[in-house]
Amino acid sequence: MAKTKILVIDDEKLLRWSLEQNLSKDGYQVVVAERGMDGLAAFREESPDITLLDIHLPDISGITVLEGLKEVNKDAIVIMITAFGDVQTAVKTIKLGAHDFIEKPFNMDKLKIIINKALETSFLRKEVSQFRSQLSSRYGYGSIIGHSPAIKKVFSLIEKVSRSDATTVLMQGESGSGKDLAAKVIHYQSSRMEKPFIEINCTALPENLIESELFGYEKGAFTDARAMKKGLFELADSGTIYLDEIADMKLSTQAKLLKVLENKSFKRVGGIKDIDVDLRIIAATNKTLGDEVKKGNFREDLYYRLKVVPIHLPPLRERGEDILLLAKYFIDTFNREFRKNVKGLSRETEGLFLEYHWPGNIRELKNVIERAMILENEELILPEHLPIEVCSESNGGRSEKVEADVKLPTGGIDIEKVEKELIRQALDTTRGNQTKAAKLLNLTRDTLRYRMQKFGFLPDKE
Repeated sequence: MAKTKILVIDDEKLLRWSLEQNLSKDGYQVVVAERGMDGLAAFREESPDITLLDIHLPDISGITVLEGLKEVNKDAIVIMITAFGDVQTAVKTIKLGAHDFIEKPFNMDKLKIIINKALETSFLRKEVSQFRSQLSSRYGYGSIIGHSPAIKKVFSLIEKVSRSDATTVLMQGESGSGKDLAAKVIHYQSSRMEKPFIEINCTALPENLIESELFGYEKGAFTDARAMKKGLFELADSGTIYLDEIADMKLSTQAKLLKVLENKSFKRVGGIKDIDVDLRIIAATNKTLGDEVKKGNFREDLYYRLKVVPIHLPPLRERGEDILLLAKYFIDTFNREFRKNVKGLSRETEGLFLEYHWPGNIRELKNVIERAMILENEELILPEHLPIEVCSESNGGRSEKVEADVKLPTGGIDIEKVEKELIRQALDTTRGNQTKAAKLLNLTRDTLRYRMQKFGFLPDKE
């Protein structure tokens, strides 16, 4: 295991020697520098865990060195060494980002206590940085699976919004279509990624608590308010608030939210002071807000204030080829989680997946895959592993069952050749019009395109 590295920047030779001897005995790797410029060079080269920095140096001031260290690494842990009585300057260094300071002449045991506390801080910072890096990777642009035109349009919008300063985004789409994932991608790929992402379910918050939860309250604002409490909006300052099921927010709270969006400030319950916040608000709903406005359930002015950047998440049934891509992704995910080796879907299961209309969207697809992989041990997911509704609902419930005047030859038949021939005939009949051909075959256009590609009627990457 690598030793903790400490850089000492001080012009007193005896002090450098003493620190090097004492800290080395405790298992630290010590690097020393006499001058400020040498210290900056050593910091860049050695990347120490902690830096002990004297304020008074022969070439440049310790404050200048501190600023240089912070430019190289804003999270650098720096302990200032100050002359006796130089407290005012030491306080200034704290404001500039120093972790702590110690006055000369100092007790070595006291210094070691400060170093141990600094190491704890350094460890926590590294953990937070690693966690943020994991979130950024988990909610990267690549986490949105799909190549269909519908999802490509969404992806383009998400990418533009995440890189912009847009502060209000409205996401609409059916339940399970991926609104929460899209919101997290916007946040964790934006300049706000190091700030909080706070998710609020507007349905789950009781009406009598929602204002105090969102905006906080002052001590004594009501009977149980024994101390001041910051609300979620204040805690999310400089970050993102995700308001899920915004259509279910009470009209009284909608008015307060509108005021926050317009003024970028609010008062805690029982407070008189305005609290300024810088927030990105992402509101999501599975309802059509325009219809809710007409019904009188949602404020028209808030609707247009939220609708600065509207994003519509398409239902899974409109994403054609993405169904099989998502299925593969979930199979790979659950293979790792359950330590299995499922190869994929059988050809019959692929057909059923493409025909089913997926009312629960991506969430339902994920649950179907998870259920099959928990309960079964086959190499492929077969039709008998699926819920009955997926198997029984032919063509996604789009048409009634009809009797076909077709008899199976005694010698059998190659069903794929029949399917390919029917698709060819439909395209010939409609002179290549895919929409009309899909209608003739009682398929969605995306399903037809998938099968056209499968049988070579389309180039692989079209």
